[in-house]
Amino acid sequence: MPRIDLAAIDQTNRTGYPAEYAGLVQGRWVRKLAPVFGLVDFGVSHVVLKPGAASSQRHWHEEEDEFVVMLSGEAVLVDDDGRTPMLPGDMAVFPKGDGNGHHLVNESAADCAFVVFGRVASSDCHYSDIDMHLSKAGYLRKDGSSF
Repeated sequence: MPRIDLAAIDQTNRTGYPAEYAGLVQGRWVRKLAPVFGLVDFGVSHVVLKPGAASSQRHWHEEEDEFVVMLSGEAVLVDDDGRTPMLPGDMAVFPKGDGNGHHLVNESAADCAFVVFGRVASSDCHYSDIDMHLSKAGYLRKDGSSF
């Protein structure tokens, strides 16, 4: 298998979040690796967080396991248990359906990078700290109303 040349893969900071929640991830740059290399059973993304950026709003998935490996820099894992520093080589796991809202935040002065593995198929996603829920219908408020 040839070595992956990350520089040859498009990097984006797009988000589907409604405008009022998008600012937190403005400094998140993602390369989706799975589709580029024909992986269909699971997703793999290389993520760079600029200083001050978060990986997402704090969330958890009903039907998607997530696994993160820190590659460089430092981030803080924020979840229901508190704040945990994440350094190169550190790993974190988020089992589907566990209800533990989580995200990574770069509070340092330098970029950090990690790889995240998860399912390709999307599932309902719950956002712990904000009035948002993701379902097959898209992003909705927790009462089911549209943005």
